[in-house]
Amino acid sequence: MPRTSPDSVTSGGTTRQQLDPGDTDACERVARALHTSGTDEVDSPDWVARARDAWEDLPLRIRREVRRFRRHSGPDGTLVIGGLPVDEAALPPTPSVPGSVQRQAAMPAAVLTMVACGLGEPLAYLAEKSGALVQDVVPVPGQETFHGNAGSVPLSFHTENGFHPHPPDYVVFLCLRADHDRIAGMRVAGIRRALPLLTDASRRALFTPEFRTTPPPSFGPAATEPDVEPRAVLSGAADDPDIRMAQLVTTPLTARAATALDEFGRACEATARTLRLTPGDLVIIDNRVTVHGRTAFHPRYDGADRWLQRTYVASDLRRSRDHRPHDGHVLAQ
Repeated sequence: MPRTSPDSVTSGGTTRQQLDPGDTDACERVARALHTSGTDEVDSPDWVARARDAWEDLPLRIRREVRRFRRHSGPDGTLVIGGLPVDEAALPPTPSVPGSVQRQAAMPAAVLTMVACGLGEPLAYLAEKSGALVQDVVPVPGQETFHGNAGSVPLSFHTENGFHPHPPDYVVFLCLRADHDRIAGMRVAGIRRALPLLTDASRRALFTPEFRTTPPPSFGPAATEPDVEPRAVLSGAADDPDIRMAQLVTTPLTARAATALDEFGRACEATARTLRLTPGDLVIIDNRVTVHGRTAFHPRYDGADRWLQRTYVASDLRRSRDHRPHDGHVLAQ
């Protein structure tokens, strides 16, 4: 299990918390109790309610670090916690079918849901991965060039679901398996590092509603576009703005917008960090201020390929009440 100091360290602005064996064991006990009692349906209200309560039983070091990150996510908008339990010996083969999700209770799903409840409330979109709260990020045969979680080619920078009126505030990933060659990297770039590299003209343009963002390929060809009106890439405070952008599906509508978006992309490249995850590493990305992507890797489709699980988080679930039937956790439109 975890091998290094339990202290929180900062590497280039990205905070990493490595758990000691005692904290890992404590997390495992709490997670196991959650997924072996009560309902075993991850998407059920009962599961989420029990995960919300179980969060309070996790070690103080984890809860403190997540609480600090929730208040201010730092220059990279990224927190890595290493040494979380995934029960590697009990893992089934890495899924290899399109749309793979985790519906049944398991150790990783318990960890993800508890952390999501520590940040806010788990969230999903009906048009993406059939509305599952815990989703698999795995390579799928025949989809190598797919620009999304099923592919293995480079994935360009994006915030999650910036086209939607209610994008997630956080995205949480848990690594169950690394890729065979240990070359796959999660790339992150925060606006707090990129902003100083932008010209005044590009900053002004990025704050102007001259961009249109459509649903990503993971929403499928039948996905609706709940908000097709042009919007700005940056919003909020001029010195610490929020981002809504996906290089693949954000289209500039004017010449100055195109120049600004290109400059922003170069600034993200210049300031990006690459995280190479190992089993038990959990990554929290502040989706409001950080874009992320992925380097290429080489899947073998032998049951031992790279396997991450993902969940979205809303810090204020009430904001999306009109999109969530029966006050559930899935946005239906």
